Amino acid sequence: MSTQMPFDLQAAHRHFSAACFNQAWDLMDKTDRTPDEDEQMIRLSLASHYHWTQREDCQPGNESIAYWQTSRIYVLLHQPENARRYAEKSLVASRAGGETPFLMGYSFEALARAATAAGNHTLRDDYLAQARQYAEKVTDPEDQKALLADLETVLSQS
Repeated sequence: MSTQMPFDLQAAHRHFSAACFNQAWDLMDKTDRTPDEDEQMIRLSLASHYHWTQREDCQPGNESIAYWQTSRIYVLLHQPENARRYAEKSLVASRAGGETPFLMGYSFEALARAATAAGNHTLRDDYLAQARQYAEKVTDPEDQKALLADLETVLSQS
């Protein structure tokens, strides 16, 4: 029996890590999701993360983004404890990846959203302040603009 794959497994992981992430994001943007689509968002986000972990080029930053997306999905689904859990995992992965300002800022953005979803505005404000400190250190103007814009939407989530 041959153990050789009939396809390139790394190419498959590259494909599905991105495809599942993007499909989850499409559902996140949808304003009239069905309960089945809500479940599909979770499955897609977790599948994307799984495929990232199977890639030879997976780094802590990739995991930080995967955890961040899952946290944001749980905010949309009004599950603040799950949102907080994945936001904390995003922060751990960001720290493991060298604490780049962009990833750290988004990890704190996720924590702020989770705190908002839980109704804890004091904690939200603390996380937003930390996210803004990191945003000031982001050197790419487009990345900085995106992060700051997302931070503003946390306040409108209240």
